[in-house]
Amino acid sequence: MLAFILRRLFQAVIVMVTVAFIAFMLFQYVGDPVVFLLGQDARPEQIAELRADLGLDKPFFVQFGYFLVNAVQGEFGLSLRQGAKVSRLIAERFPATLELALVAGLVALLVGVPMGVYAALRRGTFMSQILMTVSLVGVSLPTFLIGILLILLFAVVLGWFPSFGRGDVVQMGWWSSGLLTAKGWHHIVLPAVTLAIFQLTLIMRLVRAEMLEVLRTDYIKFARARGLSNRVIHFGHALKNTLVPVMTITGLQLGGLIAFAIITETVFQWPGMGLLFIQAVTFADIPVMAAYLCLIALIFVVINLVVDLLYFVVDPRLRVGKAGGH
Repeated sequence: MLAFILRRLFQAVIVMVTVAFIAFMLFQYVGDPVVFLLGQDARPEQIAELRADLGLDKPFFVQFGYFLVNAVQGEFGLSLRQGAKVSRLIAERFPATLELALVAGLVALLVGVPMGVYAALRRGTFMSQILMTVSLVGVSLPTFLIGILLILLFAVVLGWFPSFGRGDVVQMGWWSSGLLTAKGWHHIVLPAVTLAIFQLTLIMRLVRAEMLEVLRTDYIKFARARGLSNRVIHFGHALKNTLVPVMTITGLQLGGLIAFAIITETVFQWPGMGLLFIQAVTFADIPVMAAYLCLIALIFVVINLVVDLLYFVVDPRLRVGKAGGH
């Protein structure tokens, strides 16, 4: 177990150093931050002084070393567009993105798993065919189109939900939460459903496929031969083994929800990291872009590590395989 954890940690460090190098290269090839800060009319001596202050006059690998040290401390300099510390901007926007991703992930799980189980156990029925057709639509439609259609129907035509913003939030230190207010929940419904639809349909189709595969195994046939009820077989044996690979995919999809909330946040003007990143790309705000890239990579690495450990704990075949290999 310890060797497994150490190997995963080593892989995680390699991934993060690689991503940090890619983020650092943004500073080298996506414009000159000195020109962005001082403008085109700056005098040569001003440019040279600021370049020395920022450490840009040092060799390439020395600059990268400083970048790594600062990145480990969560420091990425100042935003070229807003003039504020990037770490403060990320801290202000991260709660909104995390809450949106968590609510969307919860919706995808609570709806997708039961739909997948139903589609597997009632295969060939009319309702099962409708669910599979709806899942194809959910997978095929782009997220921005789903968001626009939901805004048109539920915000413009019916007027049930607001079409933009986060609503009222409660400030708890540096963390802000909209899940503690009624207006916060009112505002999060449409963006969360928009973000959840693709994940929901993916989980549903995965659960259905895994459930059908498990139902064909020998131990399920043996359980039927023992006279166990369908409820025990389906939910006590089949579903339990179906959720092992689903857990892996769901964990990785949570990172995807955080990383790819960019479109949803743009459509609904949700004040999260995705909207901040889009604005940074528009204005070539390199420190914000680099910080976002490193943070998303860190989230993926941590989630992947946790999922690997949970998979190792839940599935005894992995432990037996490791023991047999040693």
